[in-house]
Amino acid sequence: MKSIFLALALIATSVHAVEESEDNPCDKVENDIQTLECSAYSRTAAEDLLKNNYQSLAERMQTAYGKNPAQLADITAKLKVAQQQWLKTRDADCAVEVFPATSGSKAFTIAQNDCVARMSDERSEFLESIGQE
Repeated sequence: MKSIFLALALIATSVHAVEESEDNPCDKVENDIQTLECSAYSRTAAEDLLKNNYQSLAERMQTAYGKNPAQLADITAKLKVAQQQWLKTRDADCAVEVFPATSGSKAFTIAQNDCVARMSDERSEFLESIGQE
């Protein structure tokens, strides 16, 4: 079972590793430790992009509704609630996805990182699409 998780994680991390950086730990992944480092890097990069896209969306809403404080407050509140709910759902779904890996194991951590990275990338694309003209 552990080898299946590691194989899936290796595939997922190598697919996800699209960041072009000279210090990208996802280049030339050859062992479990490098897979773990790549998964952590991918998760961090995806969560950073998610935060940036959420902030960009808030700025787009400010531009679109800034002249109407009631509408701006309404959409800002809705976005905040939606993002908080999505984060809870992502974390719950990833907990299901990594089951039955043992919490704290390399396989668990890699699978969890990969799940969070993948789902965060998908959410980032969604947030980026909102309010575009």
